[in-house]
Amino acid sequence: MNPIIALIEKENFRKTIPAFDIGDTVDVHVKIIEGDKERVQVYTGTVISRKGSGTRSAFTVRRIVQGEGVERVFPLHSPKIVDVVVKKHGRVRRAKLYYLRGRVGKGTKVKEKAWEKETVAGGAGVPAKTPEPATPGPAPAKA
Repeated sequence: MNPIIALIEKENFRKTIPAFDIGDTVDVHVKIIEGDKERVQVYTGTVISRKGSGTRSAFTVRRIVQGEGVERVFPLHSPKIVDVVVKKHGRVRRAKLYYLRGRVGKGTKVKEKAWEKETVAGGAGVPAKTPEPATPGPAPAKA
């Protein structure tokens, strides 16, 4: 690799990568520059793909706006990405959710992970129903 490109990639490398996966509903906080003003715009949608590795990794977020599907690809290590906040964790069995492009209405919904619902109910990241630890019973009698 070219050392100049490696140097540029190294300085733009994000230290903490937000923990999200395919199927999650996320809020992507994007820095928008209009003239001399700077503001943060929130883009909410479902993550339908992740690709690449290192500083070149990207993820695609899809949402429905006025009945039309809109997809946007975000570079993960871009300085314009301020934050990625996970609103819901989706339960999916695919690496890419391109099948959502052909669906409309309620068909575009992704099921939520069952344990995540309990976590939200329990608050503070602790599941609402924690399994009881197995207590050893009386020792079996030897014959």
